[in-house]
Amino acid sequence: MRKTRILAVDDEVSIRRLLKAKFEDKGYEVSTAMDGVEALEKVATELPDLLILDINMPKMGGFETCRQLRQWSQIPIIMLSARGDEKDKVTCLDLGADDYITKPFGTGELEARVKAVLRRNGATSTIPSRPLFTSGDLQISFAKRRVTIAGKEVRLTPTEYNLLQELVLNAGKALTHTYLLQKVWGPEYHSETEYLHVFVGRLRRKLHIDSADHEYILTLPGIGYQFKDTA
Repeated sequence: MRKTRILAVDDEVSIRRLLKAKFEDKGYEVSTAMDGVEALEKVATELPDLLILDINMPKMGGFETCRQLRQWSQIPIIMLSARGDEKDKVTCLDLGADDYITKPFGTGELEARVKAVLRRNGATSTIPSRPLFTSGDLQISFAKRRVTIAGKEVRLTPTEYNLLQELVLNAGKALTHTYLLQKVWGPEYHSETEYLHVFVGRLRRKLHIDSADHEYILTLPGIGYQFKDTA
């Protein structure tokens, strides 16, 4: 059975060595890169299962690397940063990263995040008993994990799809931030409400389902979100 492959990208030699030793000890196959240019080449040639990507690097930093990768790859990405800046975190998620962790980090915490991201991206969610969901121009085939708007297929990441599915299966119900985080992201997540804000925003942009006169995903301030079924 093939080992899960991780590509660790950081310009600090000590960090690369730490990540390689840590995850190889846990049974992963680990390769490293020192900047974004090398990372892009290795993603294309080595086809890793997950990317751990530092933000601040020479030649090409993490933001640009993530942006370029998302043009042709859905590889799960965990971003690393020496700053715990909320703006950096939102930027990472907006660019398509799956998670964000601040240096210095505990290797146990990072391993838990790696497992959570791989779980979300590798495992399919339970298929509902109903074959289709239709609301206005939006249609979801649960068996095929296929989403269309007015007959045109929309590409969603696994996390985006799982979030949308959770919302539509509970249409009309108020779903709290904590419920959605733990249901979609996993039990390791409790207070990362900015993740929901960014991913709901990405759903709205990709699906083009919200307008002034026709709103599907309702924001419930201080509570969470609700899917408004217009069928």
